Amino acid sequence: MSLQDELTAVERSLAELVRSVGRLEQRVGTGLEIRRVRSDTDHLRESIALLKEGTTGTPPGRAGVADADMVTIPDAPYDATLWTDAEDEGLGAKDRHAP
Repeated sequence: MSLQDELTAVERSLAELVRSVGRLEQRVGTGLEIRRVRSDTDHLRESIALLKEGTTGTPPGRAGVADADMVTIPDAPYDATLWTDAEDEGLGAKDRHAP
């Protein structure tokens, strides 16, 4: 069985799971637990779509993104005045001391 066949089989199984969760939701109501299960099935569907995307030659997460949208960041140092009032994350400002 090819990779595409495997992914298609997983999609079919997942579609059946989604239908089963829908039937279960009708029986037990829309509580927190069933919302979590529905959320999990949605995440699985997204993950399978990403896997399928990755097997078609398009890198995952790059579908439909044009190279023109890429922004080049220069290697030149930033202007130091941009960071005049900035604090080092987790360390605080240079001129202050910890309590």
